[in-house]
Amino acid sequence: MRIVVALGGNALLRRGEPMTADNQRANIRIATEQIAKIHPGNQLVIAHGNGPQVGLLSLQAAAYTQVSPYPLDVLGAETEGMIGYIIEQELGNLLDFEVPFATLLTQVEVDAKDPAFKNPTKPIGPVYSQEEAEKLAKEKGWAIAPDGDKYRRVVASPKPKRIFEIRPIKWLLEKSSIVICAGGGGIPTMYGEDGKLKGIEAVIDKDLCSALLAEQLEADLLVIATDVNAAFIDFGKPTQKAIAQAHPDEMDKLGFAAGSMGPKVQAACEFARHTGKVAVIGSLSDIEAIVQGKAGTRISTAQPGIRYL
Repeated sequence: MRIVVALGGNALLRRGEPMTADNQRANIRIATEQIAKIHPGNQLVIAHGNGPQVGLLSLQAAAYTQVSPYPLDVLGAETEGMIGYIIEQELGNLLDFEVPFATLLTQVEVDAKDPAFKNPTKPIGPVYSQEEAEKLAKEKGWAIAPDGDKYRRVVASPKPKRIFEIRPIKWLLEKSSIVICAGGGGIPTMYGEDGKLKGIEAVIDKDLCSALLAEQLEADLLVIATDVNAAFIDFGKPTQKAIAQAHPDEMDKLGFAAGSMGPKVQAACEFARHTGKVAVIGSLSDIEAIVQGKAGTRISTAQPGIRYL
């Protein structure tokens, strides 16, 4: 099978952990131990998040005032290289020496007319007092929003439209490479009025980009790995129930939160609808069982209705 595995943020950093290089490597090692088990007989593409890493680079930039902060597209490219390097090394230490790897900087086109640009919602960078945030917003043209008792910069999260490196990704897969790409939803780009491609200040949702990647690669399975073992209704309440299998139409009715499970469910539903294949949402530690059909929430158009665990 051709499998796209989208690693959630917990694959790199768990809640409350210091953002050290050692912690990130230890977490990636847990993910790669699972991925190594599904490598035999399969073609693998790995996507991943990068929110904390971009945030860290933003904090570091804020501490160095001699130059203007680097734009988000450049920070995204930096984190794709850093995270890809660690995944390659940790997974390579588990597989045969002859298995080839490639990490690709992945540019993703978005539409300049995407409505997300009129309603920026994605928080990035450090927190500020209201006074400081309002001052920075005025100086830099930022949009800001409350974050607890502080404020943060927010940027647009437009939908991915096109993955520019899709052909080299296919070529690498045909040569049996494991490909790491589309990190953090890819590097956000668009064409300017002069017809030239340029980076933009935005963040593309990682799961939506992974769904587009899996669709364009004609993948047989999309695995969205996160820190829970399934999608739940009434999550965190005594009435919570895990979903074992569902048609996308049934998932649409449940109204998952935009800030947590919502994008994952949307991505899984889009992939299932557009391809007729299966997308699964489940735990990072269950990747092998997910591929075997024994774990996670399976979303497919093959069967109607919804079934709970």
